Amino acid sequence: METQIQAENIWFHYTNENEEAVSPDILRDVSLQVQKGEFVAILGHNGSGKSTLAKHMNAILSPTKGRITVNGIDTKDEERLFEIRSKVGMVFQNPDNQIVATIVEEDVAFGPENLGIPPEEIRIRVDDALKTVRMYSYKEHSPSQLSGGQKQRVAIAGIIAMRPDCIVLDEPTAMLDPQGRVEVMQTIKKLNQEYGITIILITHYMEEAAQANRVVVIDNGEILIDNTPKEVFSHVKQLKDVGLDVPQVTELISLLKEEGIELDSHIIDESECVDVIERLLTM
Repeated sequence: METQIQAENIWFHYTNENEEAVSPDILRDVSLQVQKGEFVAILGHNGSGKSTLAKHMNAILSPTKGRITVNGIDTKDEERLFEIRSKVGMVFQNPDNQIVATIVEEDVAFGPENLGIPPEEIRIRVDDALKTVRMYSYKEHSPSQLSGGQKQRVAIAGIIAMRPDCIVLDEPTAMLDPQGRVEVMQTIKKLNQEYGITIILITHYMEEAAQANRVVVIDNGEILIDNTPKEVFSHVKQLKDVGLDVPQVTELISLLKEEGIELDSHIIDESECVDVIERLLTM
């Protein structure tokens, strides 16, 4: 597989104009590879460093020590920042902070216009992006008339229209209601599964992380676990020790095991859990 993002022993702390440290180390010797087409969820409690790591992935921040590359390009190469950011799009927690126009289709066109894309191509990209996130029928609406989930899908459409290889989403559902979270997660999975876009999802919702192909847990600026969701969430005590929860299904399995019922700790899917409990009850 092709490596898209590679972090090699990166450290990070904030500095002043004299390059003097003005914060503790927020990232500590982090090494991580993300392959093209992966769907990676990054978990960590508040202040763990997960959002800081996300901002390194499209060169919003640069490591104090170590090296991070995007498609082989060093993010410290200031002459190629535009190229890096056209390959790795970023979606933030609050969609209002990314919406810049008063009409939905104009907002989605903003990024491609900045890339110098011809108007005819922008029209095609805007329509395709809005159809991808199921917001085409709202193209002439004002973003102020949309729900939080719809606004976030418009923000994602704006990134899609720039045709990135990878999208980093920093807690995109944190400000949304349950229905909005479902809508955004459906869009994210579609982009990954149908369009092959690499997804890096920063989240504190365990059920969202369970939908990824891979979960990376960060604690105190260091990678604690990096594995499949089934494997990561089987470490219930370790996750709770660093202030994280687990999916409700995993919690139920863990409680049943504590009562002496032998169950597989790797169950994270609701339907699989129902099947296992149903078999137990009919034995």
